[in-house]
Amino acid sequence: MASIEEVRAGISLATQKAEESLGALQQAQSHLEEAQGSLTRVTEGSGQSDAQEANAQLQQAVSSISEVQQLVRTAVSTAEGISQRL
Repeated sequence: MASIEEVRAGISLATQKAEESLGALQQAQSHLEEAQGSLTRVTEGSGQSDAQEANAQLQQAVSSISEVQQLVRTAVSTAEGISQRL
């Protein structure tokens, strides 16, 4: 069985990796927002329903990333709470 310090170290590593992922998620969200803006600009006024659909899909992807970021933050907070109680 792992010692308390080993468990704390493992939790620390897990939270560090999770926090690092937040940066990557933020970058992905930023790129998707840029893609959506570009697509909106170039297809504005177009009667193509596919263009509107693609725009909506990009918006959904941005929203999904926001949800994932919140889940990661919550998981980090929960894990840190576990570590503090040890």
